[in-house]
Amino acid sequence: MPPAKEIHNKLPAALKAARTARGLTQEDFGVVSSRTYVSTLERGIQSPTLAKIEQLAHTLGMHPLTLLTMAYAKSMTVEDVQQIQTLVSQELSKLR
Repeated sequence: MPPAKEIHNKLPAALKAARTARGLTQEDFGVVSSRTYVSTLERGIQSPTLAKIEQLAHTLGMHPLTLLTMAYAKSMTVEDVQQIQTLVSQELSKLR
């Protein structure tokens, strides 16, 4: 899992990758954010709040954890995603 500083660099790329994969433009986020704000997020100039990540994910038609997983995964291979899912499951089970 990347360190906190690295996630700051990877979330912008994950957001842009998800947006382009869905065939959306920055303007398509107009209901939840301005085009300029989405642009600043994708360039890493600003960092979104958790509430904003939820709104962006909704516009993308995905769960917020999917967007965050894209940012935390080393690559988008099934193995990397499964590794993150396993880690989260183990950590949650320790909290019970």
